[in-house]
Amino acid sequence: MTDDIPIARRELIASRLAAGHAVVAATLAVEFEVSEDAIRRDLRALAAEGRCRRVYGGALPISAASAPMAARMDEARERKQALAIAAATQVQRGELLFLDSGSTNLALVETLPEEFELTVATNSIDIAAALLRRADIRLIMVGGQVDPVVGGSVDAAAVASVLNLHIDRCFLGACALSAREGVSAYEFADASFKRALVSCSRHTLILSTTDKLDARASHRVATLDAVACVVVEHDAPRAQLAALKKAGTTVLQAQRPANAESAPN
Repeated sequence: MTDDIPIARRELIASRLAAGHAVVAATLAVEFEVSEDAIRRDLRALAAEGRCRRVYGGALPISAASAPMAARMDEARERKQALAIAAATQVQRGELLFLDSGSTNLALVETLPEEFELTVATNSIDIAAALLRRADIRLIMVGGQVDPVVGGSVDAAAVASVLNLHIDRCFLGACALSAREGVSAYEFADASFKRALVSCSRHTLILSTTDKLDARASHRVATLDAVACVVVEHDAPRAQLAALKKAGTTVLQAQRPANAESAPN
């Protein structure tokens, strides 16, 4: 074979990743009889499309929790809206808010109180675009190189920007949340950015769908006692809610969405 990038080869690699298998560039190069550079080009292209997560020597499949934000925006929309409505009750007049990149935090934009003279900072492209339609809110965009999986900037430039802010209330995106492990994230840079947010925020809140409760990701962000409030779904398991409260955070339950089916407790 040549070092060209045939679509068939890339799609075969993508199918293995979609099935949950990690891939190794050196092994694929031998299998397809191409150079490792050719395979790395394949993996770069797939990562840019949000179909894998590149690591040293190969790539890992994208889990549901770490899928690109664009792929998560329409998932469980009514449940995320219910979380946002509950979380918005915590906002006070005149505050500087930070909306960390995340599809659940995106739902907050429409629920933030009107005429509260709010300033909202965000590192998320989608959240910033939605905030531009709110003429009553002052927008601060935290810039830097955009991570396609995170859906926003989490690099050193973004960290430097947030460290210059006095944030009243931060709505932190969480990949995983548990009483035992605390808050964690899948990406190293994302976790570092979130730790910076927690350090310069008076109050940190997390909107958590039930699938993130009692989960664990690779990189620690904060312990639960650093989180002022966790907003959970109406049918979150009672045992997990009790554990969160015992770990030192306030738990606020959202109302039941009109079309939601109850989950067993």
